[in-house]
Amino acid sequence: MFLGGGELTTDRAKATHPHSVTTLCDEGARLYASALSVGKVARAEAEAAPCLLEFALLHPDPDDPAWLRPVPAFAALTQRLHPIEREIQERRRLSVELAEAFEPFMAVSAQAPPTTHSITVVEGINRINASIELALSECQSEVLTIQPGGGRSEVALNIAMERGNMLMQRGVAMRTLYQHTVRHSQGTLNYVARMAESKMEIRTLEELVERLMIFDHTVAFIPATEDRTVALELRHPVIVKYLVKVFEQFWHRGTPLQEQIPYDPGPEGISGVRHSIAKLLVEGHVDEAIARRLGMNVRTCRSHIAKLSVALGSNSRAQLGYLIARSGILESDS
Repeated sequence: MFLGGGELTTDRAKATHPHSVTTLCDEGARLYASALSVGKVARAEAEAAPCLLEFALLHPDPDDPAWLRPVPAFAALTQRLHPIEREIQERRRLSVELAEAFEPFMAVSAQAPPTTHSITVVEGINRINASIELALSECQSEVLTIQPGGGRSEVALNIAMERGNMLMQRGVAMRTLYQHTVRHSQGTLNYVARMAESKMEIRTLEELVERLMIFDHTVAFIPATEDRTVALELRHPVIVKYLVKVFEQFWHRGTPLQEQIPYDPGPEGISGVRHSIAKLLVEGHVDEAIARRLGMNVRTCRSHIAKLSVALGSNSRAQLGYLIARSGILESDS
C-alpha cells in the first residue's frame, strides 16, 4: 500500500480533478439550485449533469424512483473528503514510522566512510552507459578496451568518438584491441583516422575474449549476459589487476592496425584466417560459432569454408575434416 504511490479510484480522481469539476458543474449548479427550491428534480433531467450524482448531491426519492432529492452540499462534501483525509493521515503515519525505522541506520551511515562495492551488477543499457560515462569522467591516465566482433555500427562508433574526444582533451591514453575483421570495416577505419591526433593505439587479433573496459587499472566492466544488457562493474583490486594482465597478454600478441597481418601461408596456400577456420572445424564448431569467434558474419565464414574445401579437394563437410587432418596444416599448432 505505502509503496504503491497512493492510487485513487477512478471516481475519486474524476471528482477531484479541477478541469472535470468545472466542466461538469456549470449545468449542475443550475439544476441543483432548482432542486433545492423545489425539493426534488426529475432523474431524467439530472442525467444532463452527472456531477450531481457523482458528488452525491442528489439521492433517490424513497417514494418515487423517477425523482431525486437534493442533499446539503456541506454533507456531501464531508462524505467525499473523509476517506481522502483518512488516507492522508495514514500516509503521514507511515512516513513517520518509516523515518523512525531508518533513523539508526542514518546515524551509522553518517559516521562511517563511504564504501565502494567491489562487484556491482548494472542492469539495462542506459545504466551501463551511465556507469561507463562516470568512469570515463574520473579517468586520469589510461583506458584499456577489448572490442570483439567485426566492424561496429555507426551508433557505436559515434559513441566511441564522443568518448575518445573527451579523453583526448584530458590527455588520457587509450589502447584498444579489435579483431582482424575490422581492417575491412570502412566505418572503423574512418573512426581511427579521425582519432589520429589522440593518444590512441589499436591492435588486432584473430580471436578475442568477450568485451572488456578498464579505467586507470582501478575499475573494469565486463558483460554478464549474452545480449550485454547486464554488466558487472568491478572495483576489487585483485580482479582488476588480473583483467589488466589478460589484456596485456592479448596486446603483446596483437598486430598494430597500421601494419600488415603476419600470416604465413600453410600447405596448399591456406591463408591465416582459413587456417583458423580449419582448426575450429576440426574441433567440432558449427559455422555460427566459428563466425562469432573470428568476428565475421556467417556468410563470410561459409565462403572461407567453401574456398578451403576447394583448396583441399573436398566434396563434403565430413571429408573436409578428414582432409584437414591429413593435410598437415594444423601440425604447427601441436
